[in-house]
Amino acid sequence: MTMSKIEILLPKMGESVAEATIIKWLKSEGDRVEADEPMVEIATDKVDSEVPAPEAGILLERLVKDGDVVKVGQPIARIGGAAEARAPAPPAAVAPQKEPVSAPASNGNGLAHSSAPAAVVQGAPVSRTGPSGKFYSPLVRNIAQNEGLSIKELESIAGSGQGGRVTKKDVLDYLPARGVKSTEPTVPQPSQAAAPAATVTPAPALGPSPVLAAGDELIEMDRMRRLIADHMVMSKRTSPHVTSFVEADVTNLWMWREKVKKAFEQREGEKLTFTPVFIMAIVQAIKEMPMVNVQVDGYTIVKKRDINIGMAAAMPNGNLIVPVIKNADQLNLVGMAKKVNDLANRARLGKLLPDEISGGTYTVTNVGTFGNVLGTPVINQPQVAIMATGAIRKKPAVIETPQGDLIGIRHQMFLSHSYDHRVVDGALGGRFVRRVADILEAWSPDQAY
Repeated sequence: MTMSKIEILLPKMGESVAEATIIKWLKSEGDRVEADEPMVEIATDKVDSEVPAPEAGILLERLVKDGDVVKVGQPIARIGGAAEARAPAPPAAVAPQKEPVSAPASNGNGLAHSSAPAAVVQGAPVSRTGPSGKFYSPLVRNIAQNEGLSIKELESIAGSGQGGRVTKKDVLDYLPARGVKSTEPTVPQPSQAAAPAATVTPAPALGPSPVLAAGDELIEMDRMRRLIADHMVMSKRTSPHVTSFVEADVTNLWMWREKVKKAFEQREGEKLTFTPVFIMAIVQAIKEMPMVNVQVDGYTIVKKRDINIGMAAAMPNGNLIVPVIKNADQLNLVGMAKKVNDLANRARLGKLLPDEISGGTYTVTNVGTFGNVLGTPVINQPQVAIMATGAIRKKPAVIETPQGDLIGIRHQMFLSHSYDHRVVDGALGGRFVRRVADILEAWSPDQAY
């Protein structure tokens, strides 16, 4: 191979994403990578993703370590051909040996600065590939060494990763059955050992320390849950929340969907849920009352030109993510249904791109999915309003007719509209949710799609 060295840069991942954290390298120096094969897992403040190799070659050098925060456009690795890989090999083999000499009693310092963690942690070194040819990432090898796992034991673990790769979760799930209590040794662990106070000080910001009783379990928040916690607290501190409620009679909408959903799925290849209709109604109301589609910059109101609707989606692990339908006002009902289904499916699979969860101007959350009648949603900053749609239920209701009032069974639901009282007063916030309800109530059973 005669290809020259290629520098891999952290790719642009959306307008609002400026940096990412290196979560885990999937390839070691000297490994061959194929074009478009994932090399490293990264995490932004919005979503986790992978960086693929632009073309086939040898991973010559990893320029950043697990846990590093890297700016968009910053070099993270170099790849090249087999010829280029031969020259750097001797120095790379010597460099890690200098680390234990300077601090033989401290695994933490060596691990934090070495590009080959296996050379400086306690326990028997674990090869990056086993007898079966399975690849083991640096993080998995690090856990195995700290827990005393042999390569034979690693080989016996069924991998849930891509191509059957053994992941950190696979190893940690295996340890209890083996009779070994795991401390989840990851790359950040040395910094905890070196400065334990640094990991404790942020906790009080989320509230006072709880009183622990016998049998209580401590569960560390994962990265996404921490981001959600910080974002929710920030939103409540930023915006004075007010919530208005309206009950809507959606009997006609219910009847329409029952009539057309089978034909819609056969023709379009998509299931027809209520969510696209809710979003269409919200978009129409925004066009009529654009001052809910704004953001705040100090004492300046930024009136957004685009109508980008975020739709909150629950992930299998219980975390929340909000994919965004860009330019929602330009979609018809069929396009909206396809977009909603696509984003919701990929949200559940963790396949959203960073740009697909940024740029929202208004958010809707369907609490009815969980059987909830209504909710008081928290504003998704920097937006100024969010609507929660409750469960549709059959209820007895008064029906006005020319012959007089009657009692009938109707399909009804609550709409909850939370808004930032700095810029959205009760009149506008209340009129807006009432207008959305009116649009849904006026839905014709003969509506075309």
